Amino acid sequence: MADDETLRERFRRNASGIAATTVTGTWLAALLLGAEWWLGFMLFGYIVIIPVVSMLFDEEEAFETETVDSDSGSVRAERGTAAERDDETADTADALERLRTRYANGDLTDEQFERKVDRLLETETPEDAAEWTERNRSAAGGPAEREPDVERER
Repeated sequence: MADDETLRERFRRNASGIAATTVTGTWLAALLLGAEWWLGFMLFGYIVIIPVVSMLFDEEEAFETETVDSDSGSVRAERGTAAERDDETADTADALERLRTRYANGDLTDEQFERKVDRLLETETPEDAAEWTERNRSAAGGPAEREPDVERER
């Protein structure tokens, strides 16, 4: 039973590739055998069959998480796809790795490293970064309201 489940999962994961290979093989065989319907089948396969199989089987794993802000106690829901979540995680891991390398090379003191790691973890998402900026502006006595984004010449 476990082998059936594994085969089923593999088919589901590779359904678009299987459909594309089947359509290509069929119209190519029809062309080589001199069948007159090869062009119609090729167009139908690429315009209808493969996109339908892709819509049915190639689902991005969606995620929804709730984050509780420890300062205010508010709950924030985040939605996205697994690919977006993986990209954010990879960006944070890359930044953390760069900090570790700089620390190991002696470019950062213990205090600088700890401060930068804390800041990195506090600002993992764009929303977190905006909140961090607002807190620091308020603490520094800067303007509480952010000016609208203005396109600047470079």
